[in-house]
Amino acid sequence: MTPNTANRLLKLFLILFGLFFIFGLYPMMMWIWPEGWGWEPRQHEYEQMIMGIYATLGVFLILAAKDPGANASLIWFTVWSSVVHGAIMLVQAIVDSSERMNMLGDVPALFLVALLLGYLMKKRQA
Repeated sequence: MTPNTANRLLKLFLILFGLFFIFGLYPMMMWIWPEGWGWEPRQHEYEQMIMGIYATLGVFLILAAKDPGANASLIWFTVWSSVVHGAIMLVQAIVDSSERMNMLGDVPALFLVALLLGYLMKKRQA
């Protein structure tokens, strides 16, 4: 993959992940697949907080798509915070058998975000 192709794909995924964080997280947690994207017992204050944080991140990822190089620290923050968040949730899902569906839902989604953005950031710099 050429750096130019990686940069174009990075811009695309920044926009797609940004839109998902803004518009997709809430439906996934509430209606589409709450077993894989929500946690029990339901804590509406936590859910509002996490959706607010991710919606804000989504806006900034979309803005970062205009010039990924100038926004590298935000993109790397997204990569590493997704790894940390996903790893913590993975351990919690392993320990708490009632949360195992999250190992098929939001946990791999966070690792996917980290993997794709990290890979494309490396390739665009090559």
